Amino acid sequence: MGRISKKRKDALAKIDSSKAYSLTEACNLVKEVSTTKFDASVDICVRLGVDPRKANQMVRGTVALPHGTGKDVKVLVLCTPDKEEEAKAAGADHVGLDDYIAKIKGGWTDIDVIITMPACMGKVGALGRVLGPRGLMPNPKTGTVTMDVAKAVSEVKAGKIDFKVDKYGIVHAMVAKASFDGEKIKDNADELLNELIKLKPSSAKGTYMKSVYISSTMSPSIQIDTKSLIA
Repeated sequence: MGRISKKRKDALAKIDSSKAYSLTEACNLVKEVSTTKFDASVDICVRLGVDPRKANQMVRGTVALPHGTGKDVKVLVLCTPDKEEEAKAAGADHVGLDDYIAKIKGGWTDIDVIITMPACMGKVGALGRVLGPRGLMPNPKTGTVTMDVAKAVSEVKAGKIDFKVDKYGIVHAMVAKASFDGEKIKDNADELLNELIKLKPSSAKGTYMKSVYISSTMSPSIQIDTKSLIA
């Protein structure tokens, strides 16, 4: 193992790895231990007691973070010409259809979210091999396949994120930037965790929220006491 930098050593010293912190403590601590020169992302990692291979235990959804993610989300809208102006007016970074489909087929994916409309899903669906693995495929369940493309763009730009449990039963989501104050990080984390609690599948048995960790880019993870989350 390589030498640990002094900054990382100091960060590790501030965290008691045998302790599960309250959400408020953890959100303040994650700021203290973030040592990157850039404005780090703050991520939540939740291990759920579900079996994602069973359709009735697939946990996925969207949540509007009260303070946004702090990230400039790049949005591509694939729509018919009559919808282009409203998509641009709502703040979409890229708007079009066939030209962008050709670009994506050529390997271009320099975007964070793709929004489209039902009439275009035939063309967009053909990009599954490129978009699927990158988590960019639009989906009606997350509000990214809709007739109201302007509303969808506005919501994404304001801090609406989507999340989905992976094959290991884990949900990862970016909820803030390390430059946010602790209270705002907590508000955003709270919003996500409450949504996950609401989405508990009735078929899931045993402990639902098995573990919750918060971390910032390259910082150690901080365990959150799950009992403090579930009223």
